[in-house]
Amino acid sequence: MIIQQTIEEKLHRELTPAHLEVLNESHMHNVPPGSETHFKVVVVSDLFQGESRVHRHQRINAILADELAGEVHALALQPLTADEWQEKGGVTAASPQCHDGGSA
Repeated sequence: MIIQQTIEEKLHRELTPAHLEVLNESHMHNVPPGSETHFKVVVVSDLFQGESRVHRHQRINAILADELAGEVHALALQPLTADEWQEKGGVTAASPQCHDGGSA
C-alpha cells in the first residue's frame, strides 16, 4: 500500500484535485498477491482545463516519473475537468480483466 499512498500524495500535492481515485488493479494481472504494479487513476482537476488528453497524461506521468521508473508497470489514466466528470455522472468504466489476470 506504500506505492498507492505515494501516488495519492503526489497527485494531491501537484494537482489539487476535486476528486481522486487511485485503484490498485494489480490483482487483475499475472503478478504475485499484494503487488503494487498496476493502477487506475481517476483525477478531476481544474488544472486540466484547456489541456489536451495527451498533455494531461504527460503531466501525470511527469509527477509519477519515479514510480513509473520503478515498481509501477502500468498506469491507466482518466484525467478530467470538473465539467467532464459531471458529464460522466461521476462514474468511470470498469477496467477489463487482463488475459491471464490473477493467475500468479
